[in-house]
This record gives sequence, structure tokens and C-alpha cells, in this order.
Amino acid sequence: DVTIVTFGKMLTRVVNPAVEELTKEGINVEVIDLRTVRPIDYDTIIESVKKTNRLVVVEEAWPLASLSGEIAFMVQKKAFDYLDAPVLRITCADVPLPYSPTLIAASLPNADRVVKAVKEVMYATK
Repeated sequence: DVTIVTFGKMLTRVVNPAVEELTKEGINVEVIDLRTVRPIDYDTIIESVKKTNRLVVVEEAWPLASLSGEIAFMVQKKAFDYLDAPVLRITCADVPLPYSPTLIAASLPNADRVVKAVKEVMYATK
């Protein structure tokens, strides 16, 4: 139903819990864990998007000048006709990183935001 691309600690801390929740709701997720970010394995990402027709990219970075923006660009460039929804990116909030642990947690990607994004690209927001 949807492809999720991520790397690093976002896989275990954010994406895996989100996939568990989505699976319970009957949404099939294909997860691509990038082992390297240079070079980025665009062929694997594009082949997955051709199957699922949807893409969510999760990374722990600010949205400006991020890998998720580059991945979204390449997918729309090379697989635009396969997309059934806009590519969504889950990144840190576009604010300076706060000092308070509570505020830091609120600004970082989390499983709830991933679940919401997947439902949005599935046009299944409940």
C-alpha cells in the first residue's frame, strides 16, 4: 500500500512502531532502510514506489536541504506517473532545537506522525 524510506535510528525508534500500528489496521507497508546515504539507492526506492504508488520519507533532520527533499525530488522526477499521492516527508519541526526534553520530543519525528502521514497518502484519514 505504501513505501516508507528511512535510515539510522529512525527505523527502530519511529518507523517500526508505526508499521506495527499500520499492520493492525490492515495497511501493508514496504520499509526501505537505507544503509548508505551516499550513494542513495534510488533504484530500490523507485521500484518500491512503482509497486505501492505512495511514498513517505522519515528522517531526523530539518526539512530544508534534507535527504528527504532530495529523495522526494528524484522519485517525482523518475516515477511521477506511478504516484497516486504526493510524497510526504516526516522530519524534525522547522524550529531551532529546544533545550527542554519535552520540547525536544515534540519536535522530533514520532510513530504517530508517521501513521498519520501514511493514512494521508492512502486517503484514509480516520
